[in-house]
Amino acid sequence: MLPNESVRYTRVHSVIFEPDVLPDDRCSGLESAGEGMCNCSCVLGIVVLGINRPQSKNAISKNLVTMMSEALESLKKDNEVRTVVLCSMVPGIFCAGADLKERAKMQQSEVGPFVTKARTLITELGTLPMPTIAAIDGAALGGGLEMALACDIRVAASSAKMGLVETKLAIIPGAGGTQRLPRTVGVSVAKELIFAARVLSGDEAKSLGLVNHAVEQNKTGDAAYLRALDLAREFIPQGPIAIRMAKLAINQGIEVDLKTGLAIEEACYAQVIPTKDRLEGLQAFKEKRPPRYKGE
Repeated sequence: MLPNESVRYTRVHSVIFEPDVLPDDRCSGLESAGEGMCNCSCVLGIVVLGINRPQSKNAISKNLVTMMSEALESLKKDNEVRTVVLCSMVPGIFCAGADLKERAKMQQSEVGPFVTKARTLITELGTLPMPTIAAIDGAALGGGLEMALACDIRVAASSAKMGLVETKLAIIPGAGGTQRLPRTVGVSVAKELIFAARVLSGDEAKSLGLVNHAVEQNKTGDAAYLRALDLAREFIPQGPIAIRMAKLAINQGIEVDLKTGLAIEEACYAQVIPTKDRLEGLQAFKEKRPPRYKGE
């Protein structure tokens, strides 16, 4: 169970779970917001997006893709959201990847379109305008790791297990793994990991640069989540428009040559010049006080 403080510090706590499964105490005090979703208005612009399919180890199903897509669409439009933390509500698991029981029942003609939808979902996660942090407190396999790779920052428990294991099933990562993993750990390392379907510990992932932080798991099984919240709180005092523009400049610039990247940076910088936040930052510096940014 996560401490009550973690809920208090979230502006919105969105939980994705099976309709017939009640969320655990992490959702205490949350108001129902439709099938499979809960929301709670709190004090900071940190959104915790939690997956809760305990009977399926958070496997990615058609229903999960639909619910997550709806949640991400809502987040895109909310300028008050400063950071999104993606986590699991199921102890010991982040996401086991594709729902293989559901996949086995699909016609061959259904598989491709479903994988496309899953890839689109994870792309939407990767293109959210605000920072995203994946808190990996348990196994993140296949599509589960692809989901984490789409986040800006990854925090894992040292004991967590993760890997792109699709080649064991005679398929390949189909939701961005073949593209995001080499961009994260390098081409040669990514090939080795995917060819061998290797599963890494949190510590091993940290040594390869796959995760930003590896933390020792605690008794409540939420050490990575708590560290992710700490990181999110570090982002909160900074200018929200500036952070969004910095993310955009990095994400777009890394895909092009340096000259084009510098032009992208210039364009993003131009977006922050006319903001009230920029003037507030200068005034706060002059008055030797913390700035009060409003995202304007």
